[in-house]
Amino acid sequence: MTPRVEIIALGGTIASVQGAGPGVVPSLTAADLLDAVPAAGGIAHIGARNLANVPSTEIDLPLVLRLATEIHAHETEGVDGVVVTQGTDTIEETAFALDLLHGGAMPVVVTGAMRNPSLPGPDGPANLAAAVACAADPACRGQGVLVVFDDVIHAASWVQKGDTSSTGAFRSPAPLGWMSEGRPVLRGPAPRRPALSVADGTEVPFVPILKPGIGDPPHLVPAALEAGAAGIVADLAGGGHAHPAWADALGEARRRVPVVFASRTRGGRVLSHTYGQTGAEIDLISRGLVGAGDLDALKARIALILALMSGGPERFADLADLAWRPKTS
Repeated sequence: MTPRVEIIALGGTIASVQGAGPGVVPSLTAADLLDAVPAAGGIAHIGARNLANVPSTEIDLPLVLRLATEIHAHETEGVDGVVVTQGTDTIEETAFALDLLHGGAMPVVVTGAMRNPSLPGPDGPANLAAAVACAADPACRGQGVLVVFDDVIHAASWVQKGDTSSTGAFRSPAPLGWMSEGRPVLRGPAPRRPALSVADGTEVPFVPILKPGIGDPPHLVPAALEAGAAGIVADLAGGGHAHPAWADALGEARRRVPVVFASRTRGGRVLSHTYGQTGAEIDLISRGLVGAGDLDALKARIALILALMSGGPERFADLADLAWRPKTS
């Protein structure tokens, strides 16, 4: 039986054409995007519609929560897979948020474009075709949310945007697989965890990321609390290391709200028991801060916000651990 795939478009570069003023702006519809990939009709029965048509920086968590509800409804209807198209600037955040909210087996594949349709060699059609192929393929079931770009398949938990304009901008330390002759070839399973459940109407808490440079005083820590922060993510040097003044300020903040520390290197796991100086990871943990594990600051912020919204901030540590472990009987 031919699989059924639904495309939900949010806008972004893949949908951008010349506007009334200088530069391109999101204007194309999901149907327009699909028209540029006629071969996709041979892969699946495809529905296409817009949930929004905005630059990716205008996507917020309420929109992501609406999208997650739509995805759940499609899975309940028996849809085989969903493709989400959006701008690339925030894909690593929105895809990860969707992954935390998606508990089903149905593949959800996020893609977009680095080159808008007015440029030579736009990559949007190829990325969309690959995304549809992944969404329709049984091999991608149970993998959670995937990000597909430049014929590489990434887990939403790991993917990062690492370049402003290259078609190969999306990277992860261990891609799940790649496209070969129009079909996905997977190397291994994506990290999964029980999905978070957020009640309708739950307010999105303010959780800022604070990133100190050398010699930077910690004035932003009390300022964040005064502004109503419900949690703080500190994007620190190395394996999770801060100046003693920052350690003091973050420790004081922890008396009021959850505080997570990540590594600004955006690679490797935050340390937990190596360095013993004031402001290093052992000291920060002793003050009640929680390490971001495998997550960078952007993803740690998403995980903390959704954990707070679901009423279980203590779940953050589990969400931050992406290590694969064999199932025990």
